[in-house]
Amino acid sequence: MKINFKKILTLGFVIFLLIQFYQPARNLDYGQVLPTHFTKIYAVPSDVKNILRTSCYDCHSNNTEYPWYSYIQPARMFLDSHIKEGKENLNFSTFGDYSQRKQGNKLERIVKQIKSDEMPLSSYTLIHKNAILTQENKKVLINWIESTKDSISRRF
Repeated sequence: MKINFKKILTLGFVIFLLIQFYQPARNLDYGQVLPTHFTKIYAVPSDVKNILRTSCYDCHSNNTEYPWYSYIQPARMFLDSHIKEGKENLNFSTFGDYSQRKQGNKLERIVKQIKSDEMPLSSYTLIHKNAILTQENKKVLINWIESTKDSISRRF
């Protein structure tokens, strides 16, 4: 049986064009900050807010800043799966809906992942160089989270 590469390439190109029409809803609150947002529950200093916004919120909040390539499938599907998984694990927009115990556990987990360089994901920082956490950023985040986590644990 002879393989016709021209037909395979044409079919692949047609499928690529057709999937471009699939553009699911975006993860956007249009700047809206819910009463359950992390920054509404805690007095977050501006330097910590900026670090979180730059390095965390795209995958861990209801307000993603989409890059130009998010309009091209299958890149969009890849992004959406990361955002969905990120929000399932931690969503800063709905942080206030977590119990105090869960909030404390989430903060503890954030510190562990920052210390072990698990977050932000290397696949994210490969393209978003500004999201890479410097040693100073890590120190600022960890110190603030540790003090906040301690205040939560005293409430029990």
